[in-house]
This record gives sequence, C-alpha cells and structure tokens, in this order.
Amino acid sequence: MERSAEGRAFAWGALGNILEMDDVDKQALLHPGPVTVPAALALAAQTGASAACLLDAIVRGYEATIRLGRAVGAGHYALWHNTGTCGAIGAAAACAILLDLPEDGLADALALGVSQSAGFWQTRHEPASLGKQLHTANAARAGVSAARLAASGARGPRTILEGPQGFFAAMCPGAAAQDVLAVYPEPWLIADVSTKPWPACRHAHAAIDAALVLRPPGAEGRILVETYRDALRFCDNPAPRTVAEAKFSLQHAVAVSLIRGAPRLGDFSLAAIDDPALASMRGRIDVREDGAFTRAYPGRFGARVSGGGAAVEVADAWGDPENPITDDEVKAKTRALLAAADWSAADAEALIGAASGLTGAGTPGDLLALLEARLG
Repeated sequence: MERSAEGRAFAWGALGNILEMDDVDKQALLHPGPVTVPAALALAAQTGASAACLLDAIVRGYEATIRLGRAVGAGHYALWHNTGTCGAIGAAAACAILLDLPEDGLADALALGVSQSAGFWQTRHEPASLGKQLHTANAARAGVSAARLAASGARGPRTILEGPQGFFAAMCPGAAAQDVLAVYPEPWLIADVSTKPWPACRHAHAAIDAALVLRPPGAEGRILVETYRDALRFCDNPAPRTVAEAKFSLQHAVAVSLIRGAPRLGDFSLAAIDDPALASMRGRIDVREDGAFTRAYPGRFGARVSGGGAAVEVADAWGDPENPITDDEVKAKTRALLAAADWSAADAEALIGAASGLTGAGTPGDLLALLEARLG
C-alpha cells in the first residue's frame, strides 16, 4: 500500500465499508465513518496530531458530511451514493483542522473536496462491483488532497454548493443549498449517528430486529415483511447469488434471523446463500411497502414482520439513537470484526484500548502503530 496520507486514506476508506458494518446517519442516508476517520487518521500519521486535535477534527468532519447529506434530498439519493458524494467535504474538513488552516484555507479545502464528489448507485446492480467501496476510498483520499492543496495556497470554487453550475444545481433536484445551515437540537450531529449491529444493509435492520423477536417460525405458512419504500428499493431480492446481494436482501436477512438467530458475518457467505433451509425460508417471505413506515422515514427506520398468527413491529432499528447500542456491545462488534480479519484476541484488545485511550492519556501514535503493523 502507498504510504502517503492519500494512499492510506484511500486504502483504509475502502476497508471501512467492505463488510457493510459502517456507521449511518439515517437522515443523511450516508456513512460518515469510513470516509472521515481514515482521512483524519492518515493525515494524523504525518502531522503527529494530538489526541484532542484528532478527535476534534473527526467531530467536525462528521458535522460537514452529515449536514450536506441531510440537505441533498430524496432526488439526490435516488441516483447518487450519498457517502461518495458528501463524504469528501467531511474528509476535507477534518484534514483542514489537522493542518490548522485559517478560515479562508478551510473554505478552499471544503470547496475542492466537493468539486470531486462522485458515486452512482448503479454499482449496486452489478453483484461483482466494488464501486461502493471505491466511493468511500475516493472520498477519503479527495479530502486529504483537498486540504493539502488548500494548505499550499490552491483556491477552490467557494460557491460550489449554491452556484448555478454547482453541486445542488447539478445533483440535487428539489433540494436547497441553504438547508446545509439548518438548526438541529444536537450541538454536534455525530451524537445522532447510528451504529450497525448486523452485517447487512441498514435498510434491512429493523426487519432483522423484528424477526429476531418473532422467531422461531412455524414449519409452514408465509412470512410478511412490511417496511418503508427505500428498504424495498434497495433490498427486495428473494434470490441473492453473491455475498453483496445477500447483504442487500430483506428475504435473506429475515430468513437468517428466523432460522439461525442473530446474524453473523458467515450468515451472508456463499455457503449460507446455498443452505437449503435458508433458501426454503426465503421463498416463504413476502415483502411490501407500508405507507406509515414510508412517511416516518428517514427520521425512523421501521418494519413489521408477521407470521404464524403473530406480528412484531420495530419503529427504530437497533443502534439508532432512539434504540441505542451500548459501549460494551460496540466493543463486542469490534472484536468480531477483528477476529474475522484474523486479528488475535490480544491484538484486538490492544486496538480497542488504544482507540478508547484517545479520550484519556492515549495518543494517536498508539493507535496508528497498531493499524500500520497490520494494514501498512
């Protein structure tokens, strides 16, 4: 792997999305973590930033990404992958903070970042495509480059958002650039981000939660999943063929939950897809839109699963601020992911300790040394 800040941001940004367990802002419909954090860590490795500066940069990077994502509207999300298109502004913001750029330099970094926005949803229609991971990788790298260019004096188009040929005019039908400055009750929007407990598309999570309460299913009969429109648009796939398709299949995710219980990474493998019991259950599952869930979305990600004369409704997916996951559960998720990547238990605990230590006496160097030893 290239050891420049741009090279590390690119590689680490791709890894952050590859298992579909990255964080989510449900109103912005994007994943701020796998763009902002890799960019900030990669640049911190070169600048020797303090823990306080690194964390401040990440919080501000999340803020920029989420604010832009919440403003783009449904017309943008219909075609564009919000993480790819809105992520570069957050990565640029975080890196500009790490470089201690003045206000003009920060503005140029943000503008240069947005100028590189890209990422089409067409990638999800191609089972073998890694385009989704390329979007996060490119956005992270673009943010690093934008901030470094601004630090060297490069100017950006400062009306890139609201200009007549800018981001909103080109890519956001029906949306308004001034909504980026909307007032929210939270002092920082990072506090409103959701954590994914299951290795599947977030649109499937409320249905998974409901199915886990409903299980075990009867031996016969139909199962009905009712949820919001976007969940069906992205995840109505009764016959997945690949790992990526299984992660974007309501039918497979619910089948796993009903038969096997809490989904794990292996439940979306090719072996799981070919499991006769899961295939049979997928064939018993019907999906349909429920208007009440659609009207509540994206403020709430809800679903109802019915079968065998019983029904379970989940208004907010587990891991949302309204239905939060605990710190211990986040650490358990981290251990599972690191184990899947062949990290030893000792190395996993060291990484968790180094990350947790950033709010205390720890330094970014402790965390970066562990990452670089494994990832380069």
